[in-house]
Amino acid sequence: MKGIKLQFLPKNVFNWRRIFSGCLLLACLFILSTTPAVAGIKDDRYDGNIFVVYAGNGSLVPPKATLATALKEHKPALLVFYVDDSSDCKEYAIVVSKLQAFYGGVAEIIPINVDTIISKQSYEPTEPGYYYSGNVPQVVVFNQSGQVVLNKKGQVPFEQVDDKFRDVFDLLPRTESVELKRRSFNELNSELTQ
Repeated sequence: MKGIKLQFLPKNVFNWRRIFSGCLLLACLFILSTTPAVAGIKDDRYDGNIFVVYAGNGSLVPPKATLATALKEHKPALLVFYVDDSSDCKEYAIVVSKLQAFYGGVAEIIPINVDTIISKQSYEPTEPGYYYSGNVPQVVVFNQSGQVVLNKKGQVPFEQVDDKFRDVFDLLPRTESVELKRRSFNELNSELTQ
């Protein structure tokens, strides 16, 4: 059996080295011809959802509740108007993620991509379009009564939004209280094992 050769096929058909070399060459040319994906926080290109790419917080999109639901349930809310291809919004996604870390359990954090707002003549006060001013990022904070306590355009500092939430929740001012900190998983785990 060892001596059987396929004499009816040409010699070069079984030249596996040539086939392997050709495939390797094609693979290299393909890799070299593709452009790398470049995500940049300082440019106005679309890189994907800004909360996933830049803030590491994909839980913000889609929002867990709508503005209408938050207002109906008398829950404080934070509306954040953004677009995925704005450097200002990309940078601000980190602040929104930080706000969600501290207030996400007691307030509704509702990021709204302005490209998804349906254009119409007028909006109801329960619709995000009612509050949108045409600029991004824009932040709107609602108290439990559904009243707007903050409506600002641009990259509103964390401290300014935090101050409004402290008023809404009747918390001590930042100057009189300790800094809000989240427990790390290991600290919580070590307390549970004791």
